[in-house]
Amino acid sequence: MHLIIDGYNLLHAGRSLTQVNSIELQRERDGLIDQLSSYRQLKRCEITVVFDGWQGGWNTEKREMRKGIELVFSKLGEKADEVIKRLAKEKGAGAIVVTSDREVSRYAERMTVPVISSDRFKERMEMSPVKIEKGIEQDEEEERGLKRRGPSRKLSKKERRVRAALRKL
Repeated sequence: MHLIIDGYNLLHAGRSLTQVNSIELQRERDGLIDQLSSYRQLKRCEITVVFDGWQGGWNTEKREMRKGIELVFSKLGEKADEVIKRLAKEKGAGAIVVTSDREVSRYAERMTVPVISSDRFKERMEMSPVKIEKGIEQDEEEERGLKRRGPSRKLSKKERRVRAALRKL
């Protein structure tokens, strides 16, 4: 399993956007990397986090490894969305994209890559140590008892891919 994460999207998941200076932003990125590193150790998966560098980045795409997490900063003039799309196409169905961006989600779904919203992944990431300790492996929807009723009980392909991806998380 290879997670491709929209970095700033996940960083700001579940909160309103506020002006953050570069020092605070770096501190928040470091905190996110620490969380993802812990998650990676629990789940044994590869993680690539893509950050925007299109407004104040480098002339070329910058890649680095930190705490077992691959960080990608898009080049000047290129948005992280384009990098995520390229990675989703390269990795194919073995990857899971974490973003709340509709355009990236649609593209990944066309490539048959499951997409998990940033809010949903953040919730999973924060709960995973508790779940692993208790041995809970059920899907969120199944825990809440949300089952389809009526003549069409079969879920869509998209929803089946998402649920399979969530079970892996």
